[in-house]
Amino acid sequence: MADPLDIYRLGRRDYGEVLRLQRALCRARLASRSRHDLLLLVEHPPVVTLGRGTKPDSLPMSPSEIEMRGVEVHEVERGGDVTYHGPGQLVGYPVLDLQSHRPDLHWYLRRLEAGLIDALGSLDIPAGREEGLTGVWTNGRKIASIGVHVKQWVTFHGFALNVTTALEAFDLIVPCGIKDVVMTSVARERNWTGDTGTLWSESETAVAEAMAQTFGLAPRDRNPADLEYPRPPKTDRAGSA
Repeated sequence: MADPLDIYRLGRRDYGEVLRLQRALCRARLASRSRHDLLLLVEHPPVVTLGRGTKPDSLPMSPSEIEMRGVEVHEVERGGDVTYHGPGQLVGYPVLDLQSHRPDLHWYLRRLEAGLIDALGSLDIPAGREEGLTGVWTNGRKIASIGVHVKQWVTFHGFALNVTTALEAFDLIVPCGIKDVVMTSVARERNWTGDTGTLWSESETAVAEAMAQTFGLAPRDRNPADLEYPRPPKTDRAGSA
């Protein structure tokens, strides 16, 4: 029998709150207080995150100008360039011990892409990779972004799949530092005119099942109330904790 992948569907949560949770879960896994791999699935209010590889020309406007538009800005430890999270986007944060799988960062990135490609296939969207780039595309348009961090082979940060995202929000940045990239979503690719909640639920389930399968695990839904959210330190801002 396959080991479980514990799935926590968090609904909409502030980015900083979930970032602190990821860090705490990573520490718990390193201290062997958590025995199973897990996946957080969440939707964030509008936020721009700056990875370690963010280039100056990836920000057409300054962080303060972005914040004046009601969008938070967080500098974080993940790899990659700048990205946007917001309503209608399904964000996944796997906390996996790669020592139990394969301690290889490039392998891990390719497995995340494979899981997203399989999930999109089950949603009737043909998707694939673009040579030399990280993420997932469909018909030349980018539908999912990936940016991860690994601490002693335990992962956090993760991926973002546009489900019903307002794509004009990406005009705030140069997504992932790729000039002239065209962003798309599950809703746009499927010409979805039905209930957005139904599409969200379908996408969430497809991603949970595909991610479990790609890592050889069995998806197991868990109660988000079981998670303990760390309190923010008094100086916590922009992912500085």
